[in-house]
Amino acid sequence: MSVTLPVSVDVWRMISARRSFEGKLPIARMKRLAAALASAEGEVEYALDFGTDDFGVAYIALRALAPLTLICQRNLEPFVFPLQVDTRLGVIRSEREEAALLEGYEPLLVDEDGRLSPADVIEDELLLGLPLVPVNPESELPEEVMVSEAADEVAAEPEDNPFAILRGLKKH
Repeated sequence: MSVTLPVSVDVWRMISARRSFEGKLPIARMKRLAAALASAEGEVEYALDFGTDDFGVAYIALRALAPLTLICQRNLEPFVFPLQVDTRLGVIRSEREEAALLEGYEPLLVDEDGRLSPADVIEDELLLGLPLVPVNPESELPEEVMVSEAADEVAAEPEDNPFAILRGLKKH
């Protein structure tokens, strides 16, 4: 188990040696991820395991936990979203090999030279784990929005509504 994460590794050498890396990375160091967040404070705890399974599939197992600060799209307030990633990446050399991956593997296409940045793999998986529309589960709509919606519903039904007759027929 190694604590320091190399900038670049030979993925095939790591797989044959069954190397593992574990540690923490500052979120601020991940520029693409930091750009998608409200704040780049905090650290990502990660564990990377390189190996092959019983069927000879080369893989990278990634587990990561990151407290990410997002903007809630319900109330526009920042909140901490505890993103947890637990995935197994099937390492492939060409897109043709993707079809041969077993269920439960996500494809990871590696360049011909076999070089790979482990930090980039972690960042990519965190980016994929971000919610499309972040909503704090503890948030509520602001009071003025709730009052405004109720007023809009009342205003939306004028007295001379052409569908009022249909509503009356539906009741009978």
